[in-house]
Amino acid sequence: MNDVLYAPWRSEYVSGERIEGCVFCHISSHVKDDSALHVLYRDEYCFMVMNKYPYTPGHFMIIPHLHTDKLEELPSETWLHMSDLAQKSVRLLKEGFNAHGVNIGMNLGESGGAGIAEHVHMHIVPRWQKDTNFITSIAHTRVYSTDFEKIYNRIKELVAEYIK
Repeated sequence: MNDVLYAPWRSEYVSGERIEGCVFCHISSHVKDDSALHVLYRDEYCFMVMNKYPYTPGHFMIIPHLHTDKLEELPSETWLHMSDLAQKSVRLLKEGFNAHGVNIGMNLGESGGAGIAEHVHMHIVPRWQKDTNFITSIAHTRVYSTDFEKIYNRIKELVAEYIK
């Protein structure tokens, strides 16, 4: 017998409009589509966007506008700005979103595990006690426990308060 996990939100991935080229550059250059693209914040150096396929509710990324796959070539002012946003994001998730902890990570290059290797990006992942269970560890399946749009709207409200 085959196990079936019902995941209707994946239909957009299978049948949705494909973005040609770098998805992060597309998001960076389409300011008018921020809501549809789930952008939380943007400024002259970078933007913050919800992860479309999150590890946990509230998982988002900080991404420089500059297209590069080499962290070592990212201008220092951009890197320092991303780090400042990461600090503020941790406070946002702990105080405003009641996360017990936060994972921050970057996977550099395809060999380093990056799903989108051509453009550096930093993951900000809220964590809670016991948020990993048998379905994650044994079945290698993630369960997203709440509505993505509600989480996006909540984090966007918190960004207005915590990211200045």
